Amino acid sequence: MADEQACRLTIIGGVDKDGNPDLVEWLDMRRGEIIGIVGPTGSGKSSLIADIEQFAAGDTPSGRKILIDGCEPRAETRSDPRKKLIAQLSQNMQFLADMSVEEFLRMHAKSRGRSPEVVDRVIELANTLTGEPVHPDHHLTILSGGQSRALMTADIAVISDSPIVLIDEIENAGIKKKEALELLAGEGKIVVVVTHDPMLALMTSRRVVMKNGGMVGVIETSSLEQKVCEDLAKVDDWLMNLRETIRRGEVVGAAL
Repeated sequence: MADEQACRLTIIGGVDKDGNPDLVEWLDMRRGEIIGIVGPTGSGKSSLIADIEQFAAGDTPSGRKILIDGCEPRAETRSDPRKKLIAQLSQNMQFLADMSVEEFLRMHAKSRGRSPEVVDRVIELANTLTGEPVHPDHHLTILSGGQSRALMTADIAVISDSPIVLIDEIENAGIKKKEALELLAGEGKIVVVVTHDPMLALMTSRRVVMKNGGMVGVIETSSLEQKVCEDLAKVDDWLMNLRETIRRGEVVGAAL
């Protein structure tokens, strides 16, 4: 069985909240691909993410099944945290460990059998995603939400073995969202992002549309939508720079 490689993630459809079959019967995702999950509040986006996170085997309310490289995941893959194939990044995550950034990264790198040299690269990448610099001697508990998410994004991209990354609504995360998704996909991860953010939705190659708990369609991002995404990215960068200008106590008019 090939779940060690996890080059392909497959969702086999189940049912919506009323027991009607998913209109999307089968969906394949491959490494390096960014897939969006969209729909109104209560449409079942989080339930679909939960199905993926649990490697559902027809044993969740939706009745969906998740396959890895065309096979059902091994039992230990579902139950053993050390064999977990999925990393998660959420809007509300914060560190609780009372150690420095460098200590944390060295410990994680050692546990994954990686060289300590990756620590510098992780910090360097994290600092491309946030306007608030992350330093090696910063304690994890004093990092802001944006710094924490930037650090974890870089950590997942460089150190984590998990080939699948689930991202739950990071539109207000205080990081450069486009760069974060491109970093993860560029490292060969399968990236699944739940979002209401138009820019993030249009960054995806495809987006799954949810309604009443069911998968009702898959939309491939068109070339026109990609152009709209590029324009939105410029606005997003402008807003982030404006945010950092205000944080530094500078006069906005003088910085624009």
